[in-house]
Amino acid sequence: MTHETWIAQLDAYLDGELETGSMQELDQHLRECSACTAESLRRLQWKRTIHTAGQRYVADSSLRKRVQKSISPRRVSSTWWRWPAFGALAAVLLVAAGFWTVQHKTRVVRQNQIVSEMADLHVSTLASPTPVDVVSSDRHTVKPWFEGKIPFSFNLPELQGSPFELVGGRVSYLEQSPGAELIFRVRKHLISVFIFQDRAVRAEFSGSEAMDARSFHLENWTQGELHYFVIGDASPEDLRALKDLLRNAK
Repeated sequence: MTHETWIAQLDAYLDGELETGSMQELDQHLRECSACTAESLRRLQWKRTIHTAGQRYVADSSLRKRVQKSISPRRVSSTWWRWPAFGALAAVLLVAAGFWTVQHKTRVVRQNQIVSEMADLHVSTLASPTPVDVVSSDRHTVKPWFEGKIPFSFNLPELQGSPFELVGGRVSYLEQSPGAELIFRVRKHLISVFIFQDRAVRAEFSGSEAMDARSFHLENWTQGELHYFVIGDASPEDLRALKDLLRNAK
C-alpha cells in the first residue's frame, strides 16, 4: 500500500471500524512507520479532546428523576377503575420493560465507551516515543513511584519464572480519574494494564469479562475497590495468564 492509503485508514482504525485483517495490518504498519504513528497519535489526541469536551454537558442525575416524575401515574377519574385488571397490570409491565430497556442500552453504550477508551489509551502508549514515565523491571521500584500520584495502592506480581517482563509505568486517566498504567512485555508483544478505582468505572461491567477491543483482546475484573483492564494484541491465553498473576499478587 502507498503511504496515503495507510493514512486514509487511520480514522476508521481509531473508531474500530476496520475489519480484523485490516486492523492487524495497520497495527503492524504503525510499529514500523514513524510518520503514520505520529499522525495516529495526533488524531487520537483530537478524538480524546472532543470526547472530554462532550462530557462537560452530560445531564446530571436529577434529569432522570424529573423524567420519571413526569411519566409517573397521576390521579385520574374514577373511570380508571372500570378498566379490566389486566389492563393496569399490562401498563405497569410495559413501563417497567421500557425502563429496563433504556437502562440496559445505557449500560451497553457506557461499557463500549470505556472499552474504546482503553483501546485509545493503549494505542496512544504504543505510539508515544516515551511510553512509560518510570522505566524499570523491578516491581519494588515501579510500585513506590506511584505513591502520591494516584489515590490508591496496588500490588505487583513476582514475574520470575514467567514469560512476562515489567517494562515500567505511567499515570493514566479515565474521565479525569487518575489511575495506573503498567506496561508488560511478553515475547514481542506489549500489554497495557490499567488500574482505576472501581467508582471511576461504576457498575457498567459486572464480574469478570473477556472481550475484543478493535484488534486487541481485553480482560477486566474488579478486585476490592479497584478495577483492572488488561489489553493487548498478545494471545488471549497470555492475557489470562497475566490476569492470574495480577489477581494473586501480594
